[in-house]
Amino acid sequence: MSRKGPSIAVVGSLHADIVVEVPRMPRPGETLIGTSGGLYSGGKGANQAVAAARLGADVRMYGKVGDDPFGRRLLRDVESGGVDISAVETEPGISTGLASVWVHDGENAIAIASGANARVDEPYIDRHLDRIAAADVVLTQFEIPLETIGYLLAALPAGGRIVILNPAPAREVSSLPLERIDILAPNEHELRAIGGCDDIEASARRLLAAGVEHVICTLGARGISWSSAAGGAVHIAAPRVNAVDSTAAGDAFCGALAWAICSRPLYAAIRIAVAAGALATTRRGAQPSLPTRAELLPFAVHAGLSDDLPNQDTDVEKP
Repeated sequence: MSRKGPSIAVVGSLHADIVVEVPRMPRPGETLIGTSGGLYSGGKGANQAVAAARLGADVRMYGKVGDDPFGRRLLRDVESGGVDISAVETEPGISTGLASVWVHDGENAIAIASGANARVDEPYIDRHLDRIAAADVVLTQFEIPLETIGYLLAALPAGGRIVILNPAPAREVSSLPLERIDILAPNEHELRAIGGCDDIEASARRLLAAGVEHVICTLGARGISWSSAAGGAVHIAAPRVNAVDSTAAGDAFCGALAWAICSRPLYAAIRIAVAAGALATTRRGAQPSLPTRAELLPFAVHAGLSDDLPNQDTDVEKP
């Protein structure tokens, strides 16, 4: 696959998402009749890979699926989204990862069975490290083993690429080489959990003190809070939209950030990513909701989050 865009290596998960819209979130032991449902290709890694590819990046996905119909559908859908899947391995005798997603009033609750994602291990990283390290951006998440994330971060040669970690779902990060992370991109619940404070700015300061260079916390409809080692917190508001499903909003944000940061200063890249996250909430499903470049740039301009024109190529210094 040949592209002119920035090269992004996404090391992460691939899940089949079983989505049910519910009149409210069910209580323990309760069965609700949903209003609609569907089966979608997802997983934070795959979603973020497709999000970046739809915007014009040259994306290669690294991960594993099971040898089953779900896995074959995932590979087909991710590849049709413009992602190079040649490094994705199929694990015999293991199921593909599954996610059960409940959606109510534009918000969601998700339970995951990792399946083949749990087999993304250190030998797998060794087999693909040279290609991963050659990318402009390495983007990863917490839906593969934490030990694998730590190994990857430590194994990447210093310099030469931007490393973005989306720590979702929240897990203990003290074992990770945090100084190898350029951008940590949690939501506010994850930031509180991994930073150890109810106050998100205090949690961000703890992570910055531990070595992370930037913490960009997504706040849903309220936008983002950006903290950096060089200064205080900056808030960027999200545009108002008619949200119907927030399932992949964070993934749209991370994929767009990985794409935009290669050609824009960080502040401008974050604004584009905020627009991508908001736009993704206006459609149902994970990957079906991810915007294309032709959709995103006019929306971002209209929302006051970008000066780009739809067919304008930017060429500015990396942050």
